Amino acid sequence: MKKFSPYIISFAAICIALNYVGSTLALLLKLPIYLDTFGTVLASLVLGPLAGVSIAVLSALISAFTADISAIYFSPVAILLALLVSIFFKNQSRPSLSLLWKSFLVSLPATILASLITVLVFKGITPSGSSLLVQGLHGLGLDLVSSTVLVQALTDYADRLIVIGVSLLVLPQLKKISPQFSAKTGRV
Repeated sequence: MKKFSPYIISFAAICIALNYVGSTLALLLKLPIYLDTFGTVLASLVLGPLAGVSIAVLSALISAFTADISAIYFSPVAILLALLVSIFFKNQSRPSLSLLWKSFLVSLPATILASLITVLVFKGITPSGSSLLVQGLHGLGLDLVSSTVLVQALTDYADRLIVIGVSLLVLPQLKKISPQFSAKTGRV
């Protein structure tokens, strides 16, 4: 059995807390973005895809049991996001695409999956603030699926751009705080 250092365990707990606090704030404030994957993205960047997936699942379970039951249904989206972030942002030393494009490429498959879940499971209405936009477009005559996909695409991209951008800004600060941590993980 692989042993994890107290630093890695603490970092994982902080990542879960970031996801929980972000999602709860977005839910309570009815923001049209989700902010529920800060920890997932950070864990994927620092510790790799398996850690990102683990953080995503644990965060969804905690959120589902405490604040938002719909979080468990969207956990596959967070899992996919963790894997895609690990792929597209694996090597930051030689950037090939801009943050805008990489965020788009990460967001697209996750948006398709989230749209399917939103339409099939929730009939377009979730507890998030983006549902207000879906209802508005639907009320203006756009069908439910189109309303959901359009809103999901716009809000997901904005959310991913913010979360990934902030996470990439935080990464160098993490190295300054604990340079031995990045050397141990071999990721960043």
